[in-house]
Amino acid sequence: MHTRSLLSLALALAASPLLSTPTQANSPTPPAISVDAARIARDVTTLTQDVFEGRAPGTRGDDRTIGYLIARMQDLGLEPAGPDGSWVQPVPLLHTALGKARTLSFATPKGELAVDQTKDIYVSTLRSEDSAVLAKAPVVFVGYGVDAPEREWDDFKGMDLAGKVLVFLVNDPDFNATPDMDPYGKFGGRTMTYYGRWRYKFEEAERQGAVGALVIHETEGAGYGWNVVESPGGENFDVVKPAGEVTPLQLQGWMSGATAQDLFTRAGLDLAALQAQARSKDFRPVPLEGVTFSADVPVTHEEITSHNVLGKIPGTSRPDEAVIYGAHWDAYGKGQPDELGRIYRAGANDDALGVAALLDIARVMKARPAPARSVVFAAWTAEERGLLGSEYYAANPVLPLEKTVANLAIDILQTAGPAKDVILVGEGQNTLEDDMARVAATQGRTVTPEGLPERGLFYRADHFSFAKRGVPVMLLMGIAGAADLETGGREAGQAWIDTYTGDCYHQACDAIGSDWDLAGAVQDIDLIGQIGWELASTPRWPQWKAGSEFKARREESAAERN
Repeated sequence: MHTRSLLSLALALAASPLLSTPTQANSPTPPAISVDAARIARDVTTLTQDVFEGRAPGTRGDDRTIGYLIARMQDLGLEPAGPDGSWVQPVPLLHTALGKARTLSFATPKGELAVDQTKDIYVSTLRSEDSAVLAKAPVVFVGYGVDAPEREWDDFKGMDLAGKVLVFLVNDPDFNATPDMDPYGKFGGRTMTYYGRWRYKFEEAERQGAVGALVIHETEGAGYGWNVVESPGGENFDVVKPAGEVTPLQLQGWMSGATAQDLFTRAGLDLAALQAQARSKDFRPVPLEGVTFSADVPVTHEEITSHNVLGKIPGTSRPDEAVIYGAHWDAYGKGQPDELGRIYRAGANDDALGVAALLDIARVMKARPAPARSVVFAAWTAEERGLLGSEYYAANPVLPLEKTVANLAIDILQTAGPAKDVILVGEGQNTLEDDMARVAATQGRTVTPEGLPERGLFYRADHFSFAKRGVPVMLLMGIAGAADLETGGREAGQAWIDTYTGDCYHQACDAIGSDWDLAGAVQDIDLIGQIGWELASTPRWPQWKAGSEFKARREESAAERN
């Protein structure tokens, strides 16, 4: 959609009684950010209406969401922050969807193992071809599939894996390691590194020339159940790449633990023993002798253009230095009806609440004198499809990343009430966590490190697109650890996480309701708002801490900030 038509749609939406949000009068400058739960709830309610069709990229819901966000940013008095003075940054995407497989099976020494396309394996493709076809491709177990020279670790040992289907263990070699094992302490202990992310494993399979990649699922190692694995329904997205950069992977995805156990047994292999061997630096890839994988799956594919929506408060004296707030506007679109007949997976918490939060932070900041540095408010597209909108911006920044002060991200906030603490994601990464502790103390709160760092949440939200390029980041994510709620303590905080992630994460029931208590979310929004305001108003630069894998990248551009 062209910018002109987007603006027309924005004005139409702003005029609509169904979708309009009243213009708010400026208030006296407060000593700290003070956001309004009622305004936030109003934006969440609007963004989850059926008219937005679950906010999936490339749909009518995409256009309507972008129009609404532009109207809201205009209403708040922000200025366009996209390329060439636009409100949007076009993001070219490849969208694929698999049909019902014509063939999907393993040949084994003990006969054919036909697999169900959703129960046994979940696959998708990022190739713009009419079919994903594998003809008796040999299968190789590659352990955790890590090539990390800086950690003296190589699971591949130079084996030629071109044309093979690679089977990976979930997470990284330190997961469940004990002190007598090689990887102990090399990969962050129970804290997942990027080597444990499924995205890294698929990238590594590409580099090895493989034609297929399957990660063995287990809930503890992945951090979510099989219901989350299959929630995209065979769809996938990627930023459109030049012809020479197309992935060799015909299919990529997951294999259930039970299916993996059956397959390895048929190949005469002990999967549990191989899992133990994979925690040794001497591990070598293990071909599944006599096992091949065949697939013939119809694919629909199209190139679409979605958009990041970008507004800003320009800095008065250092406008090229920017603090960027980010949240993703996309959700999962249309799905199968749930028990209440709801078909749109509109992501009220994930992440309409984050978008509503950054809009209200913008409202409060606009009520103050403009800061020295620019403050950008970014609503990213295609986060649920692989952090694609933020990745595209980070690869094609409007303001230089060397002078981007920080990226402050909001992606899921707890809605169970006020808390005595705030959850820190990515402990030990940068000095923004020190700011978090200081500002939390002014709220009478403490900081609690994330409860399950093995889930790798630091690598699973849009801020990571900036972190890996050296920009200091902070992420607020309510499912990262059990908040110490004022009513019910951590037990109640964990109960909220269990209910949300177990029942409604990426499902139609992620909806705003009478059970929402935004008091805790407001505490967190106030905190991240205050940190951003301080950074925008002072010449201070946050720093990566010693030991962070992102410190060296930031230091490469130190001269730009001096």
